[in-house]
Amino acid sequence: MGGGRGRGRKRAPALLRQRDAQAGEGRGGHFQAGWGGPQKSGRRCNVQTEESMFEDSWCAKGERAGPESMYPIQVHSPEYSYGCPPPQAWLGGSERLTRKNYMVKNLKRFRKQLEREVGKLEAAKCDFFPKTFELPSDYHLFVEEFRKTPGITWIMKPVARSQGKGIFLFRKLKDIMDWRKDVGRSDDQKDDIPVENYVAQRYIENPYLIGGRKFDLRVYVLVMSYIPLRAWLYRDGFVRFSNTRFTLSSIDDHYVHLTNVAVQKTSPDYDPEKGCKWMIQRFRQYLTSKHGPEMVETLFRDMDNIFIKSLQSVQKVIISDKHCFELYGYDILIDQDLKPWLLEVNASPSLAASSQEDYQLKTCLLEDTLHIVDMEARLTGKEKRVGGFDLMWNDGPVSREEEGIDTAGTGNFVANTHLGCNNDRKKQLRQLFCSFHSQKKVTS
Repeated sequence: MGGGRGRGRKRAPALLRQRDAQAGEGRGGHFQAGWGGPQKSGRRCNVQTEESMFEDSWCAKGERAGPESMYPIQVHSPEYSYGCPPPQAWLGGSERLTRKNYMVKNLKRFRKQLEREVGKLEAAKCDFFPKTFELPSDYHLFVEEFRKTPGITWIMKPVARSQGKGIFLFRKLKDIMDWRKDVGRSDDQKDDIPVENYVAQRYIENPYLIGGRKFDLRVYVLVMSYIPLRAWLYRDGFVRFSNTRFTLSSIDDHYVHLTNVAVQKTSPDYDPEKGCKWMIQRFRQYLTSKHGPEMVETLFRDMDNIFIKSLQSVQKVIISDKHCFELYGYDILIDQDLKPWLLEVNASPSLAASSQEDYQLKTCLLEDTLHIVDMEARLTGKEKRVGGFDLMWNDGPVSREEEGIDTAGTGNFVANTHLGCNNDRKKQLRQLFCSFHSQKKVTS
């Protein structure tokens, strides 16, 4: 999810005031997500049509959210009516991180850069994605690797699709011959229908299981700037489970291997009341009870490394604009050794809510995102926490404060991330904005 941002509440431009007067609109407005997908009501400063502006700002390129939500999300924001420039739909080049093939290319390039400039030890910190090849361009390299490791499972994913569409698992080259034949179409056919690029990726055959079921994590990262890199990590997230017990004996069963909610909710055994999600706090508590706090802390620090290294890998190819921001949805898989693997990064994480708990998470996520965008200029720029977001990188690692003391000054640096920890966001926001109003009274 990306969008434009502005500072302060200034008088609306004459063109906008004239347009609003003609339309007979009032001052209030709100954003909505859910039911029939993102919509716009009220007014926000722009010279586009209401509908096209909102879809460009809050939906993925070329996509519109479907009516899968049970719980509509509304974020009321009359204060954002004026004072912001026309929203920018996307940070330029964001697909370099969010398309599966580009993401892998940039991570491979960044790993080589680190090995050359820093050393192998630092480069090894980029080893968090499975061996991957882009097809058809890397087909011969893939076949060479495939023959070195016979019998293992691979997964094919279209580079630009979502919700589990077009994905399949295979163990034999003949299993992808239908796809290969499609690549070998006649020139006339190629002119009519372009070849769809895929990635062939080594499948993680030893995922960590809970209740015998596979799962992955959805984690939210908000990027306010790439140069310098300034990124926030949200404390809340969720775990998506498959609806069927894991086994490698049935690689054709998507209900076993794909955790996407869009796939799982079509299962005959799916219970919409129970759903197939945990909040990430529950997941962290479960792991701590099984493995102890030290191992779990190491796991979550390794995930922090994934977020930062992946963002650093695209710093040079994404156009940084101070009027833009980007909310990413990271999909992470954990294996039996408690090693996290990056599956993909989503530029338009779904805001559809499948339960009341999910609705609450996404409503708060949107509210806290708008607090950091700070169109009313209430923040000082020195905050390390805003609502459920913690500043994890500000042109360098951000240190945690413990009992009011910055750990950077104690010689025992602790990263300022709290994924899966207590999220007392309402209390924190009250303290933050009470402080803002107090300072405003003093200066006025």
